[in-house]
Amino acid sequence: MAKQAKVNPDEMSFLDHLEELRWHLIRSVIAIVIIASVALLMKEFIFDTILFAPKNMDFPTYRFFCKIGTFLGIDSDFCADELPFTIQSRLMAGQFSAYIWTSIWVGFIIGFPYLLYEMWKFISPGLHENERKHSKGFILTASLLFFCGALFGYYVVAPLSINFLGTFTVSDEVTNEFDLASYVSTVRTSVIACGLIFELPIIVYFLTKVGLVTPEILRKYRKISLVVVLILAAVITPPDVASQVVVAFPILILYQISIYISKRVLKRQAKQEAKLAAKRAKKS
Repeated sequence: MAKQAKVNPDEMSFLDHLEELRWHLIRSVIAIVIIASVALLMKEFIFDTILFAPKNMDFPTYRFFCKIGTFLGIDSDFCADELPFTIQSRLMAGQFSAYIWTSIWVGFIIGFPYLLYEMWKFISPGLHENERKHSKGFILTASLLFFCGALFGYYVVAPLSINFLGTFTVSDEVTNEFDLASYVSTVRTSVIACGLIFELPIIVYFLTKVGLVTPEILRKYRKISLVVVLILAAVITPPDVASQVVVAFPILILYQISIYISKRVLKRQAKQEAKLAAKRAKKS
């Protein structure tokens, strides 16, 4: 029996595309479940070594800021012996729920490159040959940016947020006793949000390709973006300038890189259009 020919993406119906997307999503979910299953067997390492590390004052970030404060002769909260809060679980299934969901999010973070691969397999057939050629490093670049952002969130944003919120009080009558879900959510949100924020250059690349973003638009809103970044940095960090600058600086660099990428994309498109125009002129 003859082997069935591969369906041309241009000839696929809307339902065919949905079916194709469904299988990409199924494979992505299976990958997350497999990694999450492994994470379930590493409970002590994930919680004690990773998640609860930022609540201890021997965490590398606290030691770094403590040394800076000592060098500048400033009394720093980062040099304290311990953070004045405790973590507790006040729901019957609180710890079990945190255990399951944390494993699932670990599956998402570690499996992110494979998720990108599945997404790329779905999108790439609809691209032109030269577009696929110029996007060969998409998965590697996007994965590196995501993991750099995740590390930034874990080592910078999460500990600064935990330190500030854990030491902040409105009155001596109130003690900080945080729920386990709230603490895990703070660490998880910091890691994943920063990982996705670091994808800004990739997002700008594709938005420029489809004509939704230009370097002029990015430059026009650069000052507004600067204000927004500084406000976000002020919200998630302790009330000192050094911490805010540490958080805001990488994001501003990414924004500037995004402007450069958008400019390069438009230049490349202009060259391609010029070549096509030259070919058409020769034919006519």
